[in-house]
Amino acid sequence: MLHENITASGILSENDVRDICKNAFERAALDGKKVLFIIPDSTRSGPIDMMFRVIYEQMIDRVNRMDFLIALGTHPAMSEMAINKRIGVSAYDRSTRYARTRIYNHAWNDPDQLITVGTLSAGEVKEISGGLMNEPVSITMNKLVLEYEVLVIVGPVFPHEVVGFSGGNKYLFPGIAGKEIIDMFHWLGALMTNPAIIGKKKTPVREVVNRAAQMVPIRRLCFSMVVSGHDLAGLFFGTPEEAWEKAADLSGKLHIVYKDHPFRSVLSCAPEMYDDLWVGGKSMYKLEPVVANGGEVIIYAPHITEISATHGALIRQIGYHTRDYFLKQPEKFRHIPGGVKAHSTHVRGIGTYENGVESPRIDVILATGISEAICREINLGYRDPAEIDPAEWQNREEEGFLYVSKAGEILYRLKNDPF
Repeated sequence: MLHENITASGILSENDVRDICKNAFERAALDGKKVLFIIPDSTRSGPIDMMFRVIYEQMIDRVNRMDFLIALGTHPAMSEMAINKRIGVSAYDRSTRYARTRIYNHAWNDPDQLITVGTLSAGEVKEISGGLMNEPVSITMNKLVLEYEVLVIVGPVFPHEVVGFSGGNKYLFPGIAGKEIIDMFHWLGALMTNPAIIGKKKTPVREVVNRAAQMVPIRRLCFSMVVSGHDLAGLFFGTPEEAWEKAADLSGKLHIVYKDHPFRSVLSCAPEMYDDLWVGGKSMYKLEPVVANGGEVIIYAPHITEISATHGALIRQIGYHTRDYFLKQPEKFRHIPGGVKAHSTHVRGIGTYENGVESPRIDVILATGISEAICREINLGYRDPAEIDPAEWQNREEEGFLYVSKAGEILYRLKNDPF
């Protein structure tokens, strides 16, 4: 039941979106149903405000109930002010014009909000992971879904460090999932390493996500968006698998930049939608493949002042290290959640750990509001952001300097990719 539409120019207007949604809703036969829409938080680009308006106006009088759940994963809950900004409405409009819908934050660490929908057996995990993992994992998710007859995912697709490409069923797992599956599949992605998995469609982690989604006892649909700058370049509707498949193909064409040679210094500027290093680390993931051996990535983000609102204490406890640092000391880090270890090694990048000596392939330097003392404590480099002039990196690619003004969503790879 896939419905897709891309204009000849590659840019969709709001009227185009209205037509696509109208056709999609008619084909989906949602009249009289209880429908829960799953949307991303503010760490994902995309015209969620436009989608919210169009969906609400077209469906509120046709469905029995219509609400929204923010797919936070382990991100902090959004305030009412932040939610209003995300969906593009004022507090007054929210309480009047849009009063007939409710918007919920997901809570991954509240057992009272979760339900178990199934289990991936140890055998299944071993099969999917190619032997990298061999333990069963419980599939838990927000129990709010049981109050509805249909789930509709609404979110963008970009190259992603853990799953290959984001979007689709990933808005369910980890978007509205519990701890076990979140930790499991993030650590699986880390075991495979970021350069080996990012920007790849068919990955073991995507298989985990899709198998988990098949256990959800609710009908699943999806609007997959492909964003180009401030514009919407594609909108695909169907099952999450169908819509994501088409969107990932388009994302692969629009969101991957290929370079002829590696760079010894990359200034990766994190936008303000990344408000801590937990999400700001994307400024490293998307650039790691084009950094020369022994080179450096500088995450330039004066506005970032903390490591993670949720996981900061654990990250300060273990620091940032290569995958092998954790693999060769399993007992020392057995108590650390897989998602936290995964973030650590994704930010630090690939490297080796032999005879007690860690050798990362590249240097990762923070030019943020995080102090030099903390940077040293967590095993990252430090640069005073006030002493950085981005102009020094611009127009010097032939000299080995790369400047990325808005990092985190566009993937950079080498034409002759060694990974």
